[in-house]
Amino acid sequence: MTLNNKQKQYLKGLAHSLKPVVLLGQHGLTEGVLAEIELALNHHELIKVKVAAEDREVKTLIMDAIVRETNAVKVQTIGHVLTLYRASELKKITLPR
Repeated sequence: MTLNNKQKQYLKGLAHSLKPVVLLGQHGLTEGVLAEIELALNHHELIKVKVAAEDREVKTLIMDAIVRETNAVKVQTIGHVLTLYRASELKKITLPR
């Protein structure tokens, strides 16, 4: 799934007031963390994930792995916070064309 710029801007506006629902700790990206991200995406469609990695390259690799493993779309990255979107069957968020 790809989003155009108008859809990304809309999702960024919706995500502005959200708090991160999943926090990656010292153990990094584990099966349990991926399962929590999957549950959050299925329930909310639009979530924020906080990746607490010191090294910028490691942080980027972790964020890319999350996007790849969850089949979600990266809406934006600000600092250590990754915003993800994946439509669920219920279609809670209606995207503009």
